[in-house]
Amino acid sequence: MKNEDDEVKRASDDAAANAEPPRATRRQFLKGLTTGTVAIGALTQSGCAPAIPPLKTRGATATITVCPFCGVGCGQVVSSRGGKVIHMEGDPGHPISEGTLCSKGAAGIQVVNNSRRLQKVLYRKPNGVKWEDKTWDWAFERIAARIKETRDKTFKTTVDGRVVNRTEAIACLGGSALDNEEAYPLAKLMRALGLVYLEHQARL
Repeated sequence: MKNEDDEVKRASDDAAANAEPPRATRRQFLKGLTTGTVAIGALTQSGCAPAIPPLKTRGATATITVCPFCGVGCGQVVSSRGGKVIHMEGDPGHPISEGTLCSKGAAGIQVVNNSRRLQKVLYRKPNGVKWEDKTWDWAFERIAARIKETRDKTFKTTVDGRVVNRTEAIACLGGSALDNEEAYPLAKLMRALGLVYLEHQARL
């Protein structure tokens, strides 16, 4: 009986030794990978591995700001050297975006450094074929005059006996580079002029 028990045990040990080790499932593998990555990231952020700025931003002045492209208000870090913006990235310390940016926010440096960016007023006369350079003072005065002329001609105080005080001949389309603080007084001004058609680029 003892010999038989020994043979059974020996056979069991041999089978266990020759058996293939259990393979991790895809889910188990990804879970272990994610856990390891989070652990490394935690150690890095805790100061165990000091952050080293990239070579292109080393020695540059970092300015914390907010992305102007929509109302979310993602944080940005703008690096400048010699008065020129050289790099822009998400602010990891920002409570909303936590260092992430959308494609427009990530390409925000092109708002500043772009050879195609207009930096002067261009005006083309009605039925004209050439663009003329104008000053900002000329443009502001002309815009104000055209707004007043159109508003005076189309302003309605009442419609069917009801007070409306509005004009439907002028519309306002807010630009994507306006942040919330700039869009608020813009909307107030347009309402004061009697505009009812207000829209914003971010919703289109």
